[in-house]
Amino acid sequence: MNCSKILEMAYEENEISIFDQAQIWVHALFCPDCAKRIQLYKSAGSFMRRDFFPSPNASIEESVMAKITSMEFEKEPQTIQGVLSTRGWIITGILIFVSFATAFFGMDFQNVASETGTSFMLPVGILFGIVLTTYCAFFIGSNLKELTERFGLS
Repeated sequence: MNCSKILEMAYEENEISIFDQAQIWVHALFCPDCAKRIQLYKSAGSFMRRDFFPSPNASIEESVMAKITSMEFEKEPQTIQGVLSTRGWIITGILIFVSFATAFFGMDFQNVASETGTSFMLPVGILFGIVLTTYCAFFIGSNLKELTERFGLS
């Protein structure tokens, strides 16, 4: 049998005989292209049956209304907690400071700095300034409430 007949048999939604299943299996064993197509068809079909369409007994409206009626509404909205705690921010700042301090001790830095002279220090200084400014901006922005309370700015 040729590939098109085998694929037609594999794509049929009806029940096929055991003999036809054996023919499909043997053909797929020797034809990797058909085996790939059959596998993709089967996985797409199982996805469509299982995940794509909602199950007929599930009522989204009922579950949403049950959640809404069971919720307790708060008068104040909850604040979103930052990803890093203050301790995490301090540890990150210390690591940045240590990496800046040790950047000048490398062998390659000394060679590059001696070859290029002071023109190399300007981009390095700008890079350090950008990193420190960005770090401080994110630190202040994420801890704004705590900092205004601590320094009495509100």
